[in-house]
Amino acid sequence: MNADQDADVETLYGLHRAELRRLLLARVGDPVEAEDLLQELWLRARQRPAGPVDNGRAYLFRMAQNLVVDRLRERQRRMARERRWSDQESDFTPPGVEPSDRRQTAEDQIIAREEVAALASAIANLPDGARRAFELHKLDGLSHAEVAQRLGISKSGVEKHMAVAMKYLRRALLG
Repeated sequence: MNADQDADVETLYGLHRAELRRLLLARVGDPVEAEDLLQELWLRARQRPAGPVDNGRAYLFRMAQNLVVDRLRERQRRMARERRWSDQESDFTPPGVEPSDRRQTAEDQIIAREEVAALASAIANLPDGARRAFELHKLDGLSHAEVAQRLGISKSGVEKHMAVAMKYLRRALLG
């Protein structure tokens, strides 16, 4: 953008600034938000379009209107996102109904701890090869090939160890 174009944009914006502010204030109803949009309009107007502008005043007013629409859409997306979150947190209860607390009860926490302890005990009691393969694959996230390499056995050996581990854990945990 050369100096002449800068001056034209500055002059055009300066001439219509008061009208643009009134338009924005009428659209959004908040003087602070209108000033914020006016500042954003100034920044965007300085980034002239690629092609020529026939009617600079109409161009500025269209930009202002587009900024208002963009702000409205952003607000609607935010409200929808917050509504979805609120609905999830309140278990979709209708207005006027007390939402249920979806956090774990003390009993649920105790049961979960007991299940974790039972699983840890069952894993600790696995045959040595099956335990090592299980821990590397399920707990450390290694692939069967990586477990085989780490333990110095074949991939088929890892699969057999995993089958033994899963069978043993199933029996230990399900009774």
